[in-house]
Amino acid sequence: MVEWSDFERATIMDIFAKMDYEVVGPKALSRCLVVYPWTQRYFGNFGNLYNAAAIIANPLVAKHGTTILHGMDRAMKNMDNIKETYAELSVLHSEKLHVDPDNFKLLSDCLTIVVAAQWGKDFTGEMQAAFQKFLAVVVSSLGRQYH
Repeated sequence: MVEWSDFERATIMDIFAKMDYEVVGPKALSRCLVVYPWTQRYFGNFGNLYNAAAIIANPLVAKHGTTILHGMDRAMKNMDNIKETYAELSVLHSEKLHVDPDNFKLLSDCLTIVVAAQWGKDFTGEMQAAFQKFLAVVVSSLGRQYH
């Protein structure tokens, strides 16, 4: 079980409270699909993903990006039991969707970049450390079924 300091809990909750899921989610997923184009293979039914402009404008990418953040919201609300919270999602992504678990880390890195860009100088190193610790637990929990 992961131990969270009061600062980490408060920071993660603050980040999510101030996050516009409908903006941050699509930006993070779009960035991931553009920067790491091999991740696009899981989104073949999303239509036009031929270039950055098409990915950014794709409503299915935007919708899924928002869905991802709502999924992370579940983890934030269950910080003491993220692995159990994500047990079904882990099975889905490993056994049905066959998603490469390394892609979860790539997406978490893109999410950190988007959050940092939006917060600017207010996104301190200490905040980033807490956020990335949270994301590492999420990534580990999603990849749990693979081990």
